[in-house]
Amino acid sequence: MAIQKQFLLRYRGDGHVRFQLPEPACQAEVAKLLAAKLVEIDGVRSARLYRSQRKLSIRYDDAVCGFNQLTIRLSGIVAELEQQGLFETPLADKAKKSILNIGQRLQKTHVGGWFREKYQAGKETLQAAKIVGKLGVKGPKALIKDPEKTTIDFLNDVLVLYLIKTHWTRITQEWLVRPFVYRYEWMALFYMFFLLVRSRRPK
Repeated sequence: MAIQKQFLLRYRGDGHVRFQLPEPACQAEVAKLLAAKLVEIDGVRSARLYRSQRKLSIRYDDAVCGFNQLTIRLSGIVAELEQQGLFETPLADKAKKSILNIGQRLQKTHVGGWFREKYQAGKETLQAAKIVGKLGVKGPKALIKDPEKTTIDFLNDVLVLYLIKTHWTRITQEWLVRPFVYRYEWMALFYMFFLLVRSRRPK
């Protein structure tokens, strides 16, 4: 479909018309050229293009340039700009802008914030698990020699890291501030580390 057919007449009065424009015609460069060429027409008093609203408002002297003559000249200007390829928008750019807009709107919602938080937590847990795996397994020889103990040690390390991460905010903001009030929690934490160290002692 030619771009001219997408210019829809929304209002026609004495010396004043308004058109609804397609999105390609509202690009900055196209809008500037379109308005500049319209005001060059004899009888056209003003041509204002509202890009955000996709509206073109033209005021003209009907005695000098009638409505039919104005639409013919407008169609010619649009055809000229179309031949220059100014209405073309790369599909990749349009898709990229669409994805960015969706992503930005999603980040502003509660659902987007929840997903972002869970993604960050999962990423940190995965990094910690890799570190523990390197420290705890001690190479493939340990896994071959005693796979049961190596697997249990690794899972214990992951569990300890998970528990610390889950309670980290309370540890730093509550337990450290009032250690006596949370003495039982500290006892449980120390006992957990005692069991962890004890499980690593050679038999």
